[in-house]
Amino acid sequence: MASKHPARALRRTKPAPGRLEALKLPELLRSLLDEPGRAGIDRIANAFGMSKTQLAATLGLGRDSLYKAKRAASEKTQTRVREMLEVIVRVVPWAGGQPQAMAWYRAQPIAAFGDRTAEALVKEGKAAVVRDYLDFLSQGNFA
Repeated sequence: MASKHPARALRRTKPAPGRLEALKLPELLRSLLDEPGRAGIDRIANAFGMSKTQLAATLGLGRDSLYKAKRAASEKTQTRVREMLEVIVRVVPWAGGQPQAMAWYRAQPIAAFGDRTAEALVKEGKAAVVRDYLDFLSQGNFA
């Protein structure tokens, strides 16, 4: 059963006494990021059933940002992709799965933000606001 609190999903096990353990990422996020934390653009597009062009539009980036390796590895592109993934990973447990979480991210208006979607807010550089909102909801508060 998925946790009602997405933030708690990051704390899956307690480290052994006297031994520090790395933070365990949710399986979805782990499957889409490589070792240094870089987003695998092809893996992300495949995971959500999108072309790179559709993914670029979802991220608010130009098509070339994902098709050209140098631009896909740039800090701006990687930051935008990670922000999108952070929001989607938090939504998956209560949305019902990856496709539903992506649908919520792209289409569900959030009344607290003037009926803008999470996608629109992330495109505007306001991913932190969306994460805070989701944390607020995960604590049992109402929107």
